[in-house]
Amino acid sequence: MPLDPLGATVQKMTGLMKRLGLDQRIQDYVTRSIRFHTHAAPGVIISVFMVDLALEILGAEPSERLYATCETRKCAPDPLQILLGCTAGNNRLQVLPIGRFAFTLNRPSDGPTADGVRVFVDPKKLPAYPTIMAWYSHARGFDKKGREDTLYEEIFRAGRRILSHERVRLKVPSKKEWESATCPCCGELVPGDLIEGGACKGCGPTAYYEKVGV
Repeated sequence: MPLDPLGATVQKMTGLMKRLGLDQRIQDYVTRSIRFHTHAAPGVIISVFMVDLALEILGAEPSERLYATCETRKCAPDPLQILLGCTAGNNRLQVLPIGRFAFTLNRPSDGPTADGVRVFVDPKKLPAYPTIMAWYSHARGFDKKGREDTLYEEIFRAGRRILSHERVRLKVPSKKEWESATCPCCGELVPGDLIEGGACKGCGPTAYYEKVGV
């Protein structure tokens, strides 16, 4: 029975990683992340190496309770979710629309700050990998489909070599007591501090839909 497109992609990536002699741990991380993301995005693969590096610098295990702050919505949040269990729902993943391909990782802290590590794609290291550089910089005329195989191989060969890291200290938001309030517009319950200008954010500045029926 032929493989589905995702299964075929995973098989292809697994074959490439084996040929290049990548550690079995990385192979497992990549396979799980591709399946979660639903396709082999180059950014997802790079993010796997970022997660692996951050864990090593922290001296942490994937099973630990860790907190992540990701600086891009593209690709990088997914390995953080599937490999580390950091999700928006469990309040261990924050995604900031900064646009830098980077994230911080830290352990829990009972104080006002937490020490962690920030890992990022270092532009100064990309010239040694011209295909990655062309893709990452969104170079005009770069044919991603035509050079896809070269790009994947270059990413696997580069691994951590395109990354840098720095020790950082993050502010830990204090837990606040809250009470629910009824939005005068929609009648639904929301945390009281999210009522602004007489309406919840869904009826105000963050409204994203128009009601067309029931």
